[in-house]
Amino acid sequence: MFILLLPSLFLGWSLGANDAANVFGPFVGSGLISYRKATIVASIFVILGSVLGGARGLQNISSLSTSDLLLSSIAVLSGALTVTIMTKLGIPVSTSQAVVGGIIGANVTVMGIGGIDFSALTKILTVWFLTPVGAFFLSLIFYPALSFLFRRIPSIQIQDRVIKISAWIIGAYGAFSLGANNVANVTGVFAGKILTIEQAAFLGGISIAIGILTYSKNVMLTVRKNLIELDHFTSLIAVLSQAMVVWIFSLIGIPVSSSQAIVGAVLGAGYSKGMNLGNKKVLIRILSGWFLTPAVSGTLSFLLTSLIK
Repeated sequence: MFILLLPSLFLGWSLGANDAANVFGPFVGSGLISYRKATIVASIFVILGSVLGGARGLQNISSLSTSDLLLSSIAVLSGALTVTIMTKLGIPVSTSQAVVGGIIGANVTVMGIGGIDFSALTKILTVWFLTPVGAFFLSLIFYPALSFLFRRIPSIQIQDRVIKISAWIIGAYGAFSLGANNVANVTGVFAGKILTIEQAAFLGGISIAIGILTYSKNVMLTVRKNLIELDHFTSLIAVLSQAMVVWIFSLIGIPVSSSQAIVGAVLGAGYSKGMNLGNKKVLIRILSGWFLTPAVSGTLSFLLTSLIK
């Protein structure tokens, strides 16, 4: 049974390596926080988020996946391979899209087109659209409101201290939200089958944390430094908006993409300050990754399942 879990642990490692950039990337990229300290804090809070807030999402993903443990393992492996490839290319991707694509690919191989739950898929697609849009509008709201309060701080030294403390608090909250929401992508297909909800949450959180600690540096700068150049305060707004959107969806048990959320949040925060898009090619590359991720994962899952059949 442990062998069947290996793809999930691999996916958790890939998720941590890719999505840590969405939490602490803006702060590390600007030199506000050191990379090593950021990974330690993110790892601790991603485990806490998984254990304390991941149950509802784990139950939902478990109900979407097939009851066949081998097919579930193949679906997760396909998602993990897809995320790892995208991470190597430095493209922030959606682990949710990778896992759903893998599940659909496996189901179609065994049951044909009837293996797709179109009602559930429609809800998932809607949420994928709402995630970056919601983060974008939260940034548009938060930036003017919080900047008004921030400008009331009389001393530059105090402003700097507030920014640094806020970066740690918001980053920790972002990591907590990431764990609570995305642990379902990692071990959800096995929750209630060979793992209890509690075991799935803990193992998933640990694997995400290991990915953050060992292989997250490659994606750290893509969103923050190449998409729009953000100052420290604007980075705080972007990460806060991303974290809140991800946390809201974790409360209702729908795994979403923190990568999609941070892109929407960065764009919203940047435009609130009157900044222009720094590199349209980077945005196109990120958007293409969103479309390619479920397609690649689904194809890999379909091929692997066909070979085993």
